[in-house]
Amino acid sequence: MITKFDSSYAGHIDMDDLGYGGMPVNDRRYPNELLATALHKAEEMARLMDRMGYNAFWMAEHHFQPEGFECIPNVLLMALHLTHLTKNLKIGCGFNITPMWHPLRLAEDYAMADILSGGRVIFGVGRGYHTREVETFGAPLLDQAANRDLFEEQVDLIFQSFNEESFSHRGKYYTIPPEVPYRGYTLKELTLVPRPARLPVECWQPIQGGTQRGFDFMAKHGICGVIGGGSAEGGAVDRHMLAFRDAYLRAGKPIEVGERLSLGYQFFIAKSREEGMREAAKYYEENLKMFGELRLVRALSDEQIAAMRTRAPTIKLPTIEDAVKAGGFLTGTPDDIIAQLKAVEKRYPRLERVSCSMAIGVPLNVALEQLQQFAEEVMPAFKEPKGFAN
Repeated sequence: MITKFDSSYAGHIDMDDLGYGGMPVNDRRYPNELLATALHKAEEMARLMDRMGYNAFWMAEHHFQPEGFECIPNVLLMALHLTHLTKNLKIGCGFNITPMWHPLRLAEDYAMADILSGGRVIFGVGRGYHTREVETFGAPLLDQAANRDLFEEQVDLIFQSFNEESFSHRGKYYTIPPEVPYRGYTLKELTLVPRPARLPVECWQPIQGGTQRGFDFMAKHGICGVIGGGSAEGGAVDRHMLAFRDAYLRAGKPIEVGERLSLGYQFFIAKSREEGMREAAKYYEENLKMFGELRLVRALSDEQIAAMRTRAPTIKLPTIEDAVKAGGFLTGTPDDIIAQLKAVEKRYPRLERVSCSMAIGVPLNVALEQLQQFAEEVMPAFKEPKGFAN
């Protein structure tokens, strides 16, 4: 039963000239004072979501983006700030890109955020997808096997530091601690100071490739998963749901289909589905221009990706109508969106959480209007009935 509604914000600034016929991504450059407005947009969205009863506001860690798409480099720092501006809203790290951190610095920073926020900051880990970011920080991304190996060792080390009062680690990438003299003895173990106040730590990770290795690793640490891209029956979402459950079963942690997962959607409320598609098309297209180049939209061909670098594509590109038909983009009246989410709820009765968000390029005033209307006219249809026990 869906009872928790989240929304995510990757950190884009307000921009114009959007869509397939708009300014190419690589031509966008903005001054610092405009790039910094992403931080203030996050403040305004978090305040509204807190007032309207959302469960969590998720932000993404990204670096070096003068194009204005993802402009929040430290989500833990921003999350802690937002807990001071809100009362009940949880702030999610979606996600801390561990290859760009020393894992123990990340563990320390999260522990501090957990304690100082009273448990309102949600931990999240990811491997990264921008070469400009990950490789600049000295970690591999072009070498996907090395990226996966590094990520897994880092996350192993992070959870070890969370869960053990003192620990040591000997791996391919890290020897913790180094055996050095300290205060008259040779260092053999470390203690994370402070450790998180709430154990075990709730942790989330994006599900992209959906490999058995990836799912088994998540199950090993009890990591929850975020699945994007809609809910077309029999498609990738169903496969990921089942594979995730099976990995938990292999780990001796039985769950049902939908448990420990969140489904992510883009949405746009309008007077009709047709009007919603017309109004949101440019935002949907800008989103594809941004993420398609980074190989996060698997259905895109090399030819389509190249075409989206121009103002006048000459080949057929995915449309918002395709996304709405597939179930990944929710639009229409509030009743239309309720019906779509009720169908998802029926298909996955153990699913508790969905994340309904704005596409890249949606300006702040529109995002606030949409989030408020969603809270007022969609979320009440999913209130827990009295006496319901999960």
